[in-house]
Amino acid sequence: MSAPLQRADARQAWRAFFRERGAGFGVAVIFLTFFCGAAANLIAPHDPAFQYRDHLLQPPVWSVGGSTSFVLGTDELGRDLLSRLLYGARLSLAIASMSVLLSVLPGIAFGLLAAFHKRTVAPVILRAMDVLMALPGLLVAICVIAVLGPGLTNTMIAVAVGTLPGHVRLVRAAALTELPKDYVLASRIAGAGTFRLMWRTVLPNCLPPVIVNATLGFSSAILDVAALGFLGLGVQAPTPEWGTMLSSARDYFHLAPWIVIAPGLAILVSVLAINLVGDALRDVLDPKLRGAE
Repeated sequence: MSAPLQRADARQAWRAFFRERGAGFGVAVIFLTFFCGAAANLIAPHDPAFQYRDHLLQPPVWSVGGSTSFVLGTDELGRDLLSRLLYGARLSLAIASMSVLLSVLPGIAFGLLAAFHKRTVAPVILRAMDVLMALPGLLVAICVIAVLGPGLTNTMIAVAVGTLPGHVRLVRAAALTELPKDYVLASRIAGAGTFRLMWRTVLPNCLPPVIVNATLGFSSAILDVAALGFLGLGVQAPTPEWGTMLSSARDYFHLAPWIVIAPGLAILVSVLAINLVGDALRDVLDPKLRGAE
């Protein structure tokens, strides 16, 4: 395919993506969230760990007793809630991104190996994935945390292990679909080795479902990271992370509901935006769905 045709196809796919309902909203929210997280040290009005002891549980600016110095109010220790949300966005998105990366890359490798080596490697990989899939992903993550201990790095590893089986099975199924096709047979006849067939011939044609699954897995990773933080097994206080913020604020819900609602809404809106983008990508990249329209 020539370069002009490739550019035309890319523009057509881009327009089709934004024609999907909610795609524009999802992209805008994701961009804003990543920007706020990346620039948190520049736009946050206060140090997220500093305690203003004279402003404990101060309500948001629009409530009675609110102050413009603390737009979203303060928490039970007098820390600025807006600043903690911004820094929490950086940490939550970074952990979720690394978790997805640590899950997708091994998932691609194991999935391709299982597809190309059906008699030798595949049974070992698939039985291991069956063991992991016998438990919910969050429970697997909790078991990993129980072994490794809580912390930032261990949270990434735990979430990645919990979501690994889905990526392995998806890549394997996609690769098995591609293997009987003529272009793969032609590459074999031309003398391409197994490694080249796996990574240069088959993998590019398996990427669309992998990209969609990784996008949707990103929202699940945010929820898992928040759940581990809420349970006290993930990022540890006083580090600002959305799940940890919810955990420390739950005892004050009736007295100061804003310190629970703010991180809860941040998680809800972020996950919703990512799911909207994932659904739009699925509709654009899946040729069966495009043909059904």
